[in-house]
Amino acid sequence: MNFSSFGLPMPVVDSLAERGITEPFPIQSASLPDSLSGKDVLGRGRTGSGKTIAFALPVVTRLAGGRRAPRRPRALILAPTRELALQIDATTAPLAATLGLRTTTVFGGVAQSRQVAALDAGVDILVACPGRLEDLLNQKLLTLDAIEITVLDEADHMADLGFLPGVKRILDRTPQRTQRLLFSATLDNGVDVLVKRYLHQPVTHSVDDAAAPPPQMTHHVLAVADAAAKRDVVQQLAAGTGRRVLFTRTKHHAKKLAKQLTAAGVPAVDLHGNLGQGARERNLAAFTSGAVRVLVATDIAARGIHVDDVELVVHVDPPAEHKAYLHRSGRTARAGSGGDVVTIMLPEQRGDVADLTRKAKISVRPRPVVPGDATVAALVGTVLAPVAPRPQAAPAQQTRQGQGRTQQARTQQARPQQARTQQARPQQTRAQATRPPQSSGQQTEEQRSPQSRSRSRRRRRPGASQGRGAVTG
Repeated sequence: MNFSSFGLPMPVVDSLAERGITEPFPIQSASLPDSLSGKDVLGRGRTGSGKTIAFALPVVTRLAGGRRAPRRPRALILAPTRELALQIDATTAPLAATLGLRTTTVFGGVAQSRQVAALDAGVDILVACPGRLEDLLNQKLLTLDAIEITVLDEADHMADLGFLPGVKRILDRTPQRTQRLLFSATLDNGVDVLVKRYLHQPVTHSVDDAAAPPPQMTHHVLAVADAAAKRDVVQQLAAGTGRRVLFTRTKHHAKKLAKQLTAAGVPAVDLHGNLGQGARERNLAAFTSGAVRVLVATDIAARGIHVDDVELVVHVDPPAEHKAYLHRSGRTARAGSGGDVVTIMLPEQRGDVADLTRKAKISVRPRPVVPGDATVAALVGTVLAPVAPRPQAAPAQQTRQGQGRTQQARTQQARPQQARTQQARPQQTRAQATRPPQSSGQQTEEQRSPQSRSRSRRRRRPGASQGRGAVTG
């Protein structure tokens, strides 16, 4: 079976073929007949199973031939994170363009001006995160009354992040009985409420056990003696020639580890919540293009990284719960390919890791390792030649520091002058007190006649110079 057998427009089929996508994955084969016919669909499957194309194809196909209007998108795709929204748009936009459709993204962390300009120009497909979308809706910068198809991707992750109340408010703004597609790994944490409330007689397609790892994924738990051994083992695992993703628990650790690896000759970029959107896009683009082979990320990126040929995932810090483990690990062994997942375990983490793997339905025994042993070397494979780190822009920093010192010197020089000025003010006051009387040609207020004083006060009265009709303040 190929994509043309589903009755898809040939430009769409050709666009898929240009990217080497010719045969549908199981979730696509199962759901496309129903979604293309306009039925509501509940799709369940693990990450990396091909869900994005499964909902992108019916969206672009069913919107073909329609007319768009400013601020009135015709299809809405909701995603929990900006990384995932960008990945969805990167998959959907080429398919939409073949049919003359426009897409745009809406998410927080960036100025809304460009997003509003795109909506003003008219878009067919809006890929959005709930928070920024609600902001724009409350500002009346768009309306959802023209929505024909709504997609909720990674609904369980939206529930984990606390987005479901906002998702409900957004769905309430879309027309009832329009087509809705919901994709989620699980139905817990309130996702089942969304299904019952917003999907009309949905057809359910579940092609695998979403709570279990793919069979092509090989798991390893490497037990290290201490933090120093852990640091050396992580650096060795990062030094291979293939793509690899290293997960840490905190943003600070992700940033620090990326810098340490780069300084050691292993170019790496970081991805976490403290980065601005421009830095996120640049780092992810460098990893996607292969310019950098190592990505150090926090859990925020676990569901937003859709990059092919990631051969190794390393849990530098074991996650707090098994669902995060599965989503992190899902960056490898995608779409039928194989991959390795390594968890680095310190002695005090043995109990937590055992509980984690049990809940994730993984059977793996910890293996003690030291830096440089055969087990680690086998996971690394071919070692990438060390790359000298780029020199940092020290002159610019020195210039800024020089400017700071110059400003400080100016301030210090100004202080004696200010002190002298303050000392001079009492002397000026005393001089004014002993000033001799005015000359006979200058009358004081007491020497003037009552009529003159009255005219003088009228001239000094605020607003008198503006005339009787003047209005102040």
